[in-house]
Amino acid sequence: MAPFSRRIELGTLFEDVAERGRATTVHLSRPLDIAPGLGTALDPPAAARLVLDAAGWFAAAGAVPGDRVAIVKRNHWDLVLLCCAASRIGAVPVPLSAHLDPDVLEILLKRLDPALLVADSARAADGALTCLASRTLLLDGDTGGAGGGGTVLSLDDVRGHTAPAARRPLVDDPLVILHTSGTTGVPKLVVHSTHTLLRRLAGFEAHRWPVLASRPGDVVAGAFSFAHGRALAWTASVMALGPEKLLVVSGSGWDEARPLLERYRPTTVEAQPSTYVRWRPHVRAQDGLARTGAFDRVRLYISTFDAVHPPTVRTFLNATRRPRPIWLQGWGQSETGPLTFRFLTRRALRAERERHPTTRDLGRPVPGRSRLRVVDRDTLRPVPRGTPGLLVCATKALCLDYVGEPQRYRRKLAGKWFVTGDVGVLTRGGRLLLLDREADVLPEGSCVELEDVLEDRLPGVAECVVLGVPGGRCVPVLVTEDGRLDPALWREATADLPEFADPVVVPWDRIPRTGTGKVRRAALRERLGVTPETYGTGKWT
Repeated sequence: MAPFSRRIELGTLFEDVAERGRATTVHLSRPLDIAPGLGTALDPPAAARLVLDAAGWFAAAGAVPGDRVAIVKRNHWDLVLLCCAASRIGAVPVPLSAHLDPDVLEILLKRLDPALLVADSARAADGALTCLASRTLLLDGDTGGAGGGGTVLSLDDVRGHTAPAARRPLVDDPLVILHTSGTTGVPKLVVHSTHTLLRRLAGFEAHRWPVLASRPGDVVAGAFSFAHGRALAWTASVMALGPEKLLVVSGSGWDEARPLLERYRPTTVEAQPSTYVRWRPHVRAQDGLARTGAFDRVRLYISTFDAVHPPTVRTFLNATRRPRPIWLQGWGQSETGPLTFRFLTRRALRAERERHPTTRDLGRPVPGRSRLRVVDRDTLRPVPRGTPGLLVCATKALCLDYVGEPQRYRRKLAGKWFVTGDVGVLTRGGRLLLLDREADVLPEGSCVELEDVLEDRLPGVAECVVLGVPGGRCVPVLVTEDGRLDPALWREATADLPEFADPVVVPWDRIPRTGTGKVRRAALRERLGVTPETYGTGKWT
């Protein structure tokens, strides 16, 4: 029999897990929105029954094989379960982040033309959205508050319907449609197949690799956007490996995360960088003493989605009592999955005042899984090692297309090579030094590297965003708890750096973000009155 990791299927994931005797219990930071009566703990059979119920809802709402089912609701793990349910009946699920602006959601729904829109009442109240699907299934409340046209159904209208027999798509057919973060504009709609998402990504992670793989006694915690494709691959691979517990944190606030993490004390934690940043003040006090025991058993931290800066990594590595904890920093994209990874240790993060912190070094391509090249931004011809340029990759996990924008997808292809839109350097030894997104690039230096340095030198700054200004000085935007910054500390921290404009100091909630916590730099420029012009072309976003 083929290993379970090679046979992961989205629609029957939890049925398959239960059949193979995996005893992982899923513990939630709050009850599921679609089944609050189930409480905060589910075993695989309970999850399988809920997926089967939801598959019956979708079938009763008229969804059939091949239909696109758009799902938009507030962040929680039930987004994953609803994707499984849609896939089980042969439909193509499209999870959409509730953080998307209504006008952006409208654009994406027009591109998708879904047969069924599945939404909570907060989203369905926008009549313009419900008009963009022939049928809408409301996940909470009754249909009285839903505006717009088309048929609007409540769960009471579809409960109890028997789900049809499970259907499994061909491995190269569309399985799921995911959207990118949208940091520079309207997100792209990325089509993945069973082969690219499950066989190449989740199947690879579901092997029992040293250090990385979940062990039978592990308590695995995840805190990120469950509308992101990472949530599907993470759930599938972790459930296939069968750790003791799976902890699901649906919000980035520490008040929600703390009870769950302190009670079960995870051994591995994966979160988006912005969530680690939000948790960081609660991990250690200024005197260095631990404020919480939530992380004292962690042996492995995982960070993807966005750049993570040295102070954050250092704080969490020092929060555990394990003698040699590891921080896995991955780089990739929604279109490609992980492309490189690097292990960071306490020793690697020890030097706090260095001009070039180590987190810009993203390691090497995943052996046998991906290849990288650096090309000239104008000619797309390869450049010598050590020369900055546009990063292109080759991977068998590459998505199939962009919905509604096929020409944009083709423009980013050159044979087997795909243009990532990031700028970086490949060293002589084959390591990747990431500089910036092409749209945010500087003529010399790196916005992300300057952000590393400033965060390292200014302990009171939770986050730093550097905005390049053609013909002018870079604008630094600094996030602090009280919206204030000591001018003397600023002068000291920037004495050997390029000259900046006066810093803009703001609280956390003044920064526009995506569902994965990334800074929406274009929106931030507009909010602050900074010119929309950048040094980059934006051609490769």
